[in-house]
Amino acid sequence: MSYAIQWLRSLIFVGQMYVAMLVVGVLYLPAAIVSRHGAIAACHAYVRYVRWSAGWMIGLKWEIRGEPPTDEVMVAAKHQSFMDVLAIYGAIPRGKFIMKAILKYAPIIGQFGLRIGCIPVNRGKRGAAIKTMLADVKAGRALPGQLIIYPQGTRIAPGVKAKYKIGTGLLYRELGQPVVPVATNAGLYWPKRGIYRTPGTVIFEFLPRIETGMEVPEFMHQLETDIEDACDRLNAEAGFHG
Repeated sequence: MSYAIQWLRSLIFVGQMYVAMLVVGVLYLPAAIVSRHGAIAACHAYVRYVRWSAGWMIGLKWEIRGEPPTDEVMVAAKHQSFMDVLAIYGAIPRGKFIMKAILKYAPIIGQFGLRIGCIPVNRGKRGAAIKTMLADVKAGRALPGQLIIYPQGTRIAPGVKAKYKIGTGLLYRELGQPVVPVATNAGLYWPKRGIYRTPGTVIFEFLPRIETGMEVPEFMHQLETDIEDACDRLNAEAGFHG
């Protein structure tokens, strides 16, 4: 019975979360049109709302550990669910994502994503997209902020191992920015698919930054080790041993 009640609460939460996205998008639309800062304010307001509503509706909270960056860095994060998109963005001042190109056509998400500086990338054409992005950065056209990238390229369930893609290493080398790894156990509570949300406290941990100057293979090894070891530790802390 308790599972059924939590499932129903989760269903209501998910539904109202998307309604709230529409409401926030409409309310902040004039400000977003006038200024990028208006779009950023809208996104942060939405994150705060989801965090608040998740706490009392489904008993799900999140905790930020470590030091979220405020300077010009790359943020390389473990991706397990939509929750980590919200939490990581909400923890930093001017986040922007490398996102699937198809998302730019999505209502609200696409328009606000482009407005805050997200970079659309076509699947299968990531090499060309990276070159375009690098050119934009060097020409001064890219908006300042913290570039959030998912090294594995997609959502990965807790305990599942998947390859870290070389694009993160190429960006690290070409942009010449430090990288802040982020670990999480979000997938234990907010899965990649499905309605049910498990009550508890999700951890998002900003790990020590990886400074510039490393060779790409060495950087990729350290990034994967740092994130995976921290995720295993956070999973174990939550009682999961996969």
